[in-house]
Amino acid sequence: MKIVAVTACPTGIAHTYMAADVLNKTAHQMGIKIQVETQGAMGIENFLTAKDITRADIVLIASDIEVEQRARFTGSRIHCVTIEEVLVDATVVIERCQQLCQ
Repeated sequence: MKIVAVTACPTGIAHTYMAADVLNKTAHQMGIKIQVETQGAMGIENFLTAKDITRADIVLIASDIEVEQRARFTGSRIHCVTIEEVLVDATVVIERCQQLCQ
């Protein structure tokens, strides 16, 4: 399974990057491939290309604000959660992604 994810919070500082970090670590522990784009104070980092998005089984948007360039994900299976959901239990979030892909 391959997930592409976007993390973004209102201030774009701590929570954006904390969520990206926990998603990367949790997915790795679960044996799931993940690529995470952050949309924080520094702008978009680790930009997901059209190729990245097309190859993914699901797009996970972990955000408390509207993500930039969301139209890139049109036509993809998308699962939206809050940043808090990821920080509280990333395993549950990733397991939901798996269930949505079955």
